[in-house]
Amino acid sequence: MTNRWLLQPGALFSQSPIIPVIVLHDLASALPLAKALISGGINVLEITLRTPAALAAIRLLRQEIPEALVGAGTVTSVLQLRQCIEAGAQFAISPGLTRELLQAAWEEDIPFIPGAASISELMEGMAVGYRHFKFFPAEALGGLTMLKAIHGPFPELCFCATGGVNEKNFLDYLSLPNVECVGGSWIVPNEAIKQKSWYRITELAIDARAQVTSF
Repeated sequence: MTNRWLLQPGALFSQSPIIPVIVLHDLASALPLAKALISGGINVLEITLRTPAALAAIRLLRQEIPEALVGAGTVTSVLQLRQCIEAGAQFAISPGLTRELLQAAWEEDIPFIPGAASISELMEGMAVGYRHFKFFPAEALGGLTMLKAIHGPFPELCFCATGGVNEKNFLDYLSLPNVECVGGSWIVPNEAIKQKSWYRITELAIDARAQVTSF
């Protein structure tokens, strides 16, 4: 079964092997934060639906920063999926999956990356047609060892590893044949956002991108 997505997950992951997992408590921080990341070479932004400001931030960034690829994270219901699409999200990521959410997202126009924490969940997603998943929480689930084990029986699957991924181990994840990108908050630390240390976020993004380039 073929999806209707205007952008396929592989193309999304290839634009940035590092996706910052952003938690915005203050809408006023959305634009300077996005500009700081773009200045650092990262233009794929995941705004998590963990705060009341999230949907408004997605809408604002889509209007004001066309060079960014703005998506929604922590999408856990069909209602949230449709809300983020209405706000202009260009992709959606979930920490998990349900059959209802898998099927609804397959019929939408934006790519959906479901989260999976077990072989059974992967197989449920595959039954619908999914081949790209968020592996979450990566470190708690066995990290590199688990992903290597999954690759054997499921070489066609690709992952965005998230959860416990940081500046010390993200290259280890990206070295795996079935990991196309990683998601993490180390590039957008809450303290830096709170203090409006945009230059610090740009530096973190530049450093991460440089490591990937030289990897």
